[in-house]
Amino acid sequence: MGNPLDLKTFIRDVPDFPKSGITFKDITPLLSSSNAFRQSIRQMTDPFRKSKITQVVAIESRGFIFGSAMASELRAGFVPIRKPGKLPWTKFRNEYTLEYGSGTLEIHRDALSAADRVLVVDDVLATGGTAAATCALVQKFESTIVSLVMLMELRFLAGREKLKGLPIYSLIQY
Repeated sequence: MGNPLDLKTFIRDVPDFPKSGITFKDITPLLSSSNAFRQSIRQMTDPFRKSKITQVVAIESRGFIFGSAMASELRAGFVPIRKPGKLPWTKFRNEYTLEYGSGTLEIHRDALSAADRVLVVDDVLATGGTAAATCALVQKFESTIVSLVMLMELRFLAGREKLKGLPIYSLIQY
């Protein structure tokens, strides 16, 4: 593919979204560039090609974009973490607090096993609440979390603090 792209140039700042005082990191320009998207998937996947990953667990909804492509690359299964009411089978549920309130995530009860080696994938690590809630769901199965993998990390929000002891790989840092 030639020289690597500066992927940060494909992330657009949107001021005051979703509310005043917040600058949203919009990934749609990256997704609309086939070269930038392909490079991001490759760079997020490459460190784990020899890690014997069996399942990629991705967080609704932008995590699905990266997680499904990574699962295909790694020849692993794909497990969605969803908001309430979206999964049709029996499920585990985790309610957690967010910077703006609370949230709930769910996973099918038969999605993982103790033998699974898991990557947890999302588009951004911010305060760490959603990622921590997802990891708590994965840990119900006694699966091994090999790493969390994020396209972006907003380091100034200190999300790693809620994920102590878990390896975290982020492609782009702010």
